[in-house]
This record gives sequence, structure tokens and C-alpha cells, in this order.
Amino acid sequence: MDFAIQFVINVLSLGGAYALMALGLVLVYGILKLVNFAYGELIMVAGYTMHLVGGSPLPWLVMAAVAVVMAILAGLATDYVAFRPVRAKSVTAVLITSFAFSTLLQNAALLFISPRPRSVPLPEIFSQSVVIAGIPTPMRDLITIVAAVALLGLFAFLMQRTVLGIAMRAAATNFTMARMLGVPANLVISSAFAISGFLAGVVGLLWMGRIGTVAPGIGLEPLLIAFIATVIGGMRSLPGAVIGGFILAFIDTTLNYTLSQDLLKFRDAFTFSLVILILLWRPEGLMKGPASGQRT
Repeated sequence: MDFAIQFVINVLSLGGAYALMALGLVLVYGILKLVNFAYGELIMVAGYTMHLVGGSPLPWLVMAAVAVVMAILAGLATDYVAFRPVRAKSVTAVLITSFAFSTLLQNAALLFISPRPRSVPLPEIFSQSVVIAGIPTPMRDLITIVAAVALLGLFAFLMQRTVLGIAMRAAATNFTMARMLGVPANLVISSAFAISGFLAGVVGLLWMGRIGTVAPGIGLEPLLIAFIATVIGGMRSLPGAVIGGFILAFIDTTLNYTLSQDLLKFRDAFTFSLVILILLWRPEGLMKGPASGQRT
């Protein structure tokens, strides 16, 4: 029983973080039909913002809000610098500019801050534990679960009940038709990048709550996780991205519990093998999502 409770908490905590990462990636992909490879660097921006404002007398929540705002601005900058100027060009051009912007941000961190990991300020609650059914549980896991539930609920409300959400879903289904019906293209795309930046900022705070440091390459692992989760769930499906995140967390947690210490270093190989089996069964992902339409 104790094992089951601990396992469920671990899956929900990890899955919540993975689901938020995947949502930020698939939101932009749904409209542009292109993967934003600079997505991981938005997490890095949030982390370095926390590091830089860490010495100020500001309360931690204010510092966290500043970090999220900076991630949103970096998301908007990705649109204006890497995507919008070449959006009408070839897919290759957009992918290259996305990679280039990602590299630019990493090198800026290397040059102006440090290549070494830097600590980020975290409130004491992130290192505390509570006892649930006799099991010591880190508070950061519970914070991640609560944040994921709140943000997924807020995101669902935004997409289902607001004009902006309806416009974004229409653009993801058929962008050309949506534009002909009066949906402002640039506003929808910029909003997608801003929401993606917001999710990356929050995920960055939760991610660094686990590791406590930020480094120039910190965004690579979350980007890879988000990409795998969206591939599992379906590249064009928002619910699929969430489901993919939780499935990936279930696989990771199961392997953590079942593999021996000698085999644990090969966990990623086992994970990718299972992902390949899922894709052989459902090449388009577990959920299809709306019709793709033309690339924006």
C-alpha cells in the first residue's frame, strides 16, 4: 500500500511537469506545424532570471513572477526574431532560425553569465517534506501536482471558453480558413508563443525546484521530454500532449522502481524502446487532433 501511494504521487508529480512542458511545445506546433527548438531556452531564461534577481530583497514569489515574465518575453522574441521573418519561406529556413536562436541564447548565457551551473533561490518549502499515509513526501512534489492541476484547468478554460482560445483552436484546425474568416494571424501566433513562454517559465521554476541550479544547457532535457510526450500523445492534439506527458512519467517512474542500479543508467534506452513500440502501434500518436491544414 505504501509503495502504491508513493508510486502514484511520483507519477502525478512527474507527469504534471511533463504535461506542462508538452503543452507549451504542441501549442506552437498546432498552429505553425513546426517544432520550436528554442523552447528549452525559455526555461533557461527563467532560471537565469531567478539567479540574477536572487540577491535582491524581493520576496520569492515576486522573483518567480519576474522569471515567468522574462520567459514570456523570450517566447515573444522567438516569434519576432526566429519565426516571423521567415515564416513564409521554407520549413528548412524556419527550423534553422529556430536552432540559431536557441544557440544564440545559450551562448549569451555562456558569455555574459557563466558556463558553470549557478544556484537559484528557492523557498524553504521546496526542501521540506510532509508525511502522507506514513510516507515522507517532498513538498516540491505536491507543489508540482497542485500547480499542474491549476494550470491545466486554467488552460482548458482558456481554450474552451474564451475568444482567444477559440481563435487558436480554429487556427490550429485550418489556419487559412481562420484568416479568411477574420482571425488575426499575427495576434494568434504571438499569443501562442506568449502562452508557451508562460508554461516554460512555470515549468522552469518547478524543474529547478528539483535540481536547484541553472546552466546554459538546462533546456535540452525538458525539450526532449516535451517532444517525446507530444509524439506519444499526438503532435496536433492538446489533450494528447497531456496524456503523453503522464504516460512518459509512468514509464520513467516504473523503470526507476523496477530496474537495478546497474541497469538504471540505461533507463533512457528502455524508455525510447517503449516509445518506439507505441509509435509502431500508433504512428500518429495516441490522439489524432484536428485536421492539419496548410502550414502557416
